[in-house]
Amino acid sequence: MAEEEVAAAAEKVSRIQRVFINLLDSYSSGNIGKFLSNCVVGASLEEITEEEEEDDENKSALPEASSVKLKEGTFQIVGTLSKLESVQPDFAVETYTTISREDLLMHLLECDVIIYNISENPQQAEEAIWAVSALNEEVSHFEKRKVFILVSTVMTWARSKPLDPDDSEIPFTEEDYRRRKHHPNFLDHINAEKMVLKFGKNTKKFTTYVVAAGLQYGVEGGILHYFFKIAWLGEVPALPVFGDGTNVIPAIHVLDLAGVIQNIIDHVPKLHYLVAVDESVHTLEDLVKCISKNTGPGKIQKIPKENAFLTKDLTQECLDHLLVNLRMEALFVKENFNIRWVAQTGFVENINNILKEYKKSRGLLPIKICILGPPAVGKSSIAEALAKHYKLHHIKLKDVIAEAIAKLEAIVTPKDEGEDEEEGEEEEEEENVEDAQELLDGIKESMEQNAEFVCVLDASDEFLKERVMNLPESVVAGTHYSQDRFLRALSNYRDLNTEDETVINYFDEIEIHPIHIDVGKLEDPQNRLAIKQLIKEIGEPRNYGLTDEEKAEEERRAAEERLAKEAMEEAEREHKEAVEQAERIARWEEWNKRLEEVKREERELLEAQSIPLRNYLMTHVMPTLMQGLNECCKVRPDDPVDFLAEYLFKNNPEMQ
Repeated sequence: MAEEEVAAAAEKVSRIQRVFINLLDSYSSGNIGKFLSNCVVGASLEEITEEEEEDDENKSALPEASSVKLKEGTFQIVGTLSKLESVQPDFAVETYTTISREDLLMHLLECDVIIYNISENPQQAEEAIWAVSALNEEVSHFEKRKVFILVSTVMTWARSKPLDPDDSEIPFTEEDYRRRKHHPNFLDHINAEKMVLKFGKNTKKFTTYVVAAGLQYGVEGGILHYFFKIAWLGEVPALPVFGDGTNVIPAIHVLDLAGVIQNIIDHVPKLHYLVAVDESVHTLEDLVKCISKNTGPGKIQKIPKENAFLTKDLTQECLDHLLVNLRMEALFVKENFNIRWVAQTGFVENINNILKEYKKSRGLLPIKICILGPPAVGKSSIAEALAKHYKLHHIKLKDVIAEAIAKLEAIVTPKDEGEDEEEGEEEEEEENVEDAQELLDGIKESMEQNAEFVCVLDASDEFLKERVMNLPESVVAGTHYSQDRFLRALSNYRDLNTEDETVINYFDEIEIHPIHIDVGKLEDPQNRLAIKQLIKEIGEPRNYGLTDEEKAEEERRAAEERLAKEAMEEAEREHKEAVEQAERIARWEEWNKRLEEVKREERELLEAQSIPLRNYLMTHVMPTLMQGLNECCKVRPDDPVDFLAEYLFKNNPEMQ
């Protein structure tokens, strides 16, 4: 009978293939989508054997992108993206951005499962209500049943009254959902929950579910990313705990939440409100202390809750989750679903695997840079520049020695003896052994990932001596750069590095080949070229990248450089135009000057050529002509031209 029920259920879900998820470029929806894209439809209906559980423990919680392509019958994921510039995830078949409600509804109607995740983005609650309402109006046109899943948050339970006033440790379960009281900042969430549950009661063709998810962690980190980041960067002496830290936070690994959703799709349970939390009862102090111990300074610092709201990297919604005090148990999920748990026992017990997947998803690889070389070659300045560029700790020899001495002094300090103390010492010794083993494993792993770099700087003795001689007296005072000490140090370095067993040879033997740079040949007193060459060899920073402040500063600097470049180009253009204008004016003036000179020369030539002619006219023509004109004026004949012509003919001096 049981086999027939499973077969019937498998047949029931075999048609479900296309799944819509909103905001696939967000942390929660993205991981849920990637998980489902690697799940075969109906796979969670089969019981998980012990062998499969062992295999799952040995495998990474993160499915590789390539494995998605290999499986057949997996869910086809489509969905929206929050940003126009977001890249379509490789696990998604289709994605939509800046789409109208009408077009979005058409895409929703093409899907068998519609998942609206409002656990991270409260603004999506309004769209989720619209989507479930619009789909409900189209129920009569459904060819087969559709499943609508609203992923909400346990914050809709945050102000619920205890089940037993005398025992506050009794956890809430799914059966108590009608008694839930929401946090005042999560009114939109509980309204969306009520609307989704309401529409699911009308018809069998449209089944709706609400999943109240705990604080999500895992993979990139979720809300706990804030603590992981400040712990990894190591810029604070202790990780902050807001308030007294005794508040219990229901939580769940984001991939386990995805497993709950997978089971809902496959099983289509009769219960429509489900709680998704792991089995842990961790307080805020437990979570932060665990992160600090495993990847940070090892210490925590309790600060007032009011100060938490000054933290710019945490939104109000994140802080509400971190400050909630709520005990919950996913009873239905635990008893009825087949989930391949990633962290069923909770965050603290699975911190090692959580850290591995966090570093993998964030691309965080430890970079260790060892800089070797003779005195005055520039080790300290180059190390400081590289530490700043890669955001690494700059370890100075004097500081390391001082710290080691302080630890040794603390160890040898006499202590009161007692049985309790001896037992405590044994436990502490065991912890130290475990910590040492973890550290050793981490070192080996980092070496396998080829994240340890050795840089050997060198220069000729003459270059180094000249560099030290040119140092200001204020820099040399109190250091080993005085003449006698420097020459001894340089001589010792040369003697030590002529032997067979050197540090450089050691690194060569363990397949870590040093990067050699001759500083003397670069002719760069500030070592900029050496730093640039080392950065090129080491590669891009394997860290979080730029902070918001650094991005803003980078953008500001880029804008200033762009404006300066534009101003320089404009000045060059204006200068070029001014030069060209001046050249044009000069050429015009020169042309006019030459033109006047030509005109003057022509006038002088004409004048010179006209003198003989004038002399001829004045001697032979003008006297007779003037007389004829005077006579014409006296007589005033009717035809003066004929008169003048006749006069000139009669009085031609040659004829007379």
